[in-house]
Amino acid sequence: MSQEPAAAPERQPLDETAAASARQYAADQRARVDVLATVLEDIAANGYPSPESGVLWEVARDSHLAPSRR
Repeated sequence: MSQEPAAAPERQPLDETAAASARQYAADQRARVDVLATVLEDIAANGYPSPESGVLWEVARDSHLAPSRR
């Protein structure tokens, strides 16, 4: 193996529309991960919520799969 670092591959620039789409996708994913991180931090700090205070998985699934109202 060579001790020299591998050369970085050349990159092809994106057009403005593709770049905007990539940025929007990244922002959407970051927001989703932030929500998950908040839930996990709450569980770590306060423990699991009681089953009585939760939402049935069927209700959560149906809500998630329902057509969005945008």
